[in-house]
Amino acid sequence: MSDELTFVGHATVRMELGGATLLTDPMLRRRFLHVRRYAAAPDEQVLAGLDAVLVSHLHPDHLDFRSLGALDRDVRFVVPAGGARLIRRRGFHRITELRPGQATTVGPVEVRATPAVHDGRRLPLGPAVPALGFDVRSPGSRVYFAGDTGLFEGMRGLGDGIDVALLPIGGWGPKVGRGHLDARRAAEAAAMLRPRMIVPIHWGTYLRMGLARTRPELLFEPPRRLARELAALAPDVALRVLEPGGSLRL
Repeated sequence: MSDELTFVGHATVRMELGGATLLTDPMLRRRFLHVRRYAAAPDEQVLAGLDAVLVSHLHPDHLDFRSLGALDRDVRFVVPAGGARLIRRRGFHRITELRPGQATTVGPVEVRATPAVHDGRRLPLGPAVPALGFDVRSPGSRVYFAGDTGLFEGMRGLGDGIDVALLPIGGWGPKVGRGHLDARRAAEAAAMLRPRMIVPIHWGTYLRMGLARTRPELLFEPPRRLARELAALAPDVALRVLEPGGSLRL
């Protein structure tokens, strides 16, 4: 069986690697607060046969309690150190906490926590826990999931041998704040990481209500800008754009 990635939408990616199935940062609902999902609803099969859920940080669009309600309570979670308590309160009991540099295994797959430059606390009163990325290695593929992060110099040390880098390139508004990548900064990250390929995430899924009418380009422009920036900054890195729901065999 070949390895496969499915971009479910936002920062949610289904990884089928080495016979293990992992899901990142599940955000599956139609709307939350003042933000609406404009991509198609996720296929129910994205939740089938999960071996683990990887949570990069505790922000509501990356750790959505309502989306967790659709998961089997026996599924395993890999979360930042200090985040297990929130997961346990939702009825899950198989939880592994990691700090940057620490690793665990899910079947034949190694999951190593990487640093992220992002304030991952769940406001207003959530625990102060670090945000993470994940370096996921199967016998045949290596995938870097950045979660939410700004650029950091340590990216240069992550990049030896990455097959696919899953890099965020947008948000649900016209701009992203500090501690995030946009298309330009994602291209700079690609120049540091030097993966074989980038699959952009965190775009084309959610938008603040009203912006789809006044700024519809926010739903489709980020990967186009990324292509232009990559051509200038990292022309040897391939770009594969998946629409939400799209899959890629590695």
